[in-house]
Amino acid sequence: MTSTDESPFIEENGCNRASNLFYFIVLYVCLMATSSVNFVQISLLFTYLGICLSRCKDIRHSLNDDLLLPYTKSHGPSHSHRHVRDCQPVAHGNVTHETWAASKHSNAPVFKSNTFISVITDDSGVHRWVSGHITEVHDPLRSVSVLEPGGPGGCEWSHRKLVELTAKSRKCLVAQNGGFFDTDSGQCLGNVISDGKLVRNSGGIQNAQFGIRKDGTLVFGYLSEDDILDQVNPFVQLISGVVWLLRNGEIYINESIQAECDETQKTGKFQYFVDVISARTAVGHDAEGKLILFHVDGQTGVRGMNLWQVAKFLKEQNVFNAINLDGGGSATYILNGSLASYPSDHCKLPKWRCPRAVSTVLCVHERLCQPEDCGGHGRCVEGQCVCQQGWSSPGCANLTCQAECGEHGICTENGCVCDAGWMGLNCSQVCAAGFYGDGCNQTCMCANGGSCDPVHGRCTCPAGLHGDSCEQECPLGFYGLNCKQPCQCHDMCPCNAVTGSCNTTYQGERNISLHRAGHCLAAQMLREWRQEEEAHAPKPYLSEQSWLVVCAILATSLLASLAGNFIQTCRKSKARGQRADYSYLPLGEINGSVERSRRQGTKSGKVLFQEEDSDTQDSS
Repeated sequence: MTSTDESPFIEENGCNRASNLFYFIVLYVCLMATSSVNFVQISLLFTYLGICLSRCKDIRHSLNDDLLLPYTKSHGPSHSHRHVRDCQPVAHGNVTHETWAASKHSNAPVFKSNTFISVITDDSGVHRWVSGHITEVHDPLRSVSVLEPGGPGGCEWSHRKLVELTAKSRKCLVAQNGGFFDTDSGQCLGNVISDGKLVRNSGGIQNAQFGIRKDGTLVFGYLSEDDILDQVNPFVQLISGVVWLLRNGEIYINESIQAECDETQKTGKFQYFVDVISARTAVGHDAEGKLILFHVDGQTGVRGMNLWQVAKFLKEQNVFNAINLDGGGSATYILNGSLASYPSDHCKLPKWRCPRAVSTVLCVHERLCQPEDCGGHGRCVEGQCVCQQGWSSPGCANLTCQAECGEHGICTENGCVCDAGWMGLNCSQVCAAGFYGDGCNQTCMCANGGSCDPVHGRCTCPAGLHGDSCEQECPLGFYGLNCKQPCQCHDMCPCNAVTGSCNTTYQGERNISLHRAGHCLAAQMLREWRQEEEAHAPKPYLSEQSWLVVCAILATSLLASLAGNFIQTCRKSKARGQRADYSYLPLGEINGSVERSRRQGTKSGKVLFQEEDSDTQDSS
């Protein structure tokens, strides 16, 4: 007899209420610590908490009495991957696993759940009724996940949780128990990769594996540790089972027994684990790449299917590859959040059956977007990223203007951001004349027809002009672009600043400047000529001071001579007044008498002049 769907929730919620009460009491004690402490009230609260916790401890989801474990000691065979490779049929070569491209029908429903009630015939010819579920999953890369018990970290802490509760943490549409676990410690067994995170590495233990790689490839079979840790096309989901049921559409149980054989853990040897009827779960795929989840109700040794029957049943459903997962009392199937299977474990009251708290879970959920967070630029709606403005699919990872901004812009979520000097929706237009810079919003300062660089705003001046804003004419003697060409006129005359022509006139200020410069230059040249003439003139023998001395001496001598002549003249005048008058003698007579006296000699001592007796002779 089966318990109602509400039974596990009652038990779980009872523990949750006790836990919540514990936190309430801690908070209450902290508050009471700030005031007068009422020890009686606190004692009553802790007593009530102890009762609740003890009840929670006594209440169990199941008694774990329907155990179906493949090994008696440690989980998994002791031999290596090489042993598995060497022992498999030659037809498979060295490849110990099979791959298949997953279905990617994004427009199809996420899953289709089918309930079967069928008659099967065992080896003794006895017909039995079996019931269970087969679920077809489209696009498994985006709609199937391996979940840890209770959520991330569950395997690390060796948690065991009801499939129903783990399914709610991820909003699973369909959930089914997954890999094996240690029923005593709760430790997850085998390999576990959940949503791209390596949760557990078994160290190369050779059990049948099911995984989904990053590119959507489905993988079934035996894997080496290198295969599991591959980063070229890594696994995003991986779970370990026991026994490879179907390989390429053929039953592969005998080969699996050789590869995984060992003694079971409480129910007998490995062969018994394969042959006994019980509740079973499995995972596989069909020719279209749809993932197939299989579940059959049962109880070990009483009802259900053995692995041969499971493999045959799946083969009839056109399943190509499939592995067996945990079964017995662990077999659980959740549909739309509710328990849809019939558990085989007994509850505390023997008349009820309760689902078992298990380890990992295979979860079918709404299609996840790739990436799940849509790159942080959108939201996931039914497996499709609805991107924010400025972003486009796939995965909202591409900006809508990615290929539109050309060589002169950068694409952002707000559109093209153009480089300095460029504008337009796709940054293909140069800034309009008179503007430059980022966004072409800065005004050029170029005058006199100068052109502005659209990036930096630097002015390119026409011929004959220069300066930061083309505000200056070329200096005299230069012309052309940037005023770099020297004039070629005779006598270094200035030329036309634009053409370099020597036949040019100037107007306005430049003409006035040239006029003033000419006067200044002429005066300067005159001064320089005079200075040069003076520098080349013969230098006098006497200095100016010497000439002054000589002139002073001569002047003094002249004055002295004049004074002497004046004194002599005065004396002669005075002497005339005192002596008789002189007689007049003609000049010729004088000259004749002189000549005669020269001939006669000078002995006579006669003088040339004789004093006349009277003025009358002088007059005659």
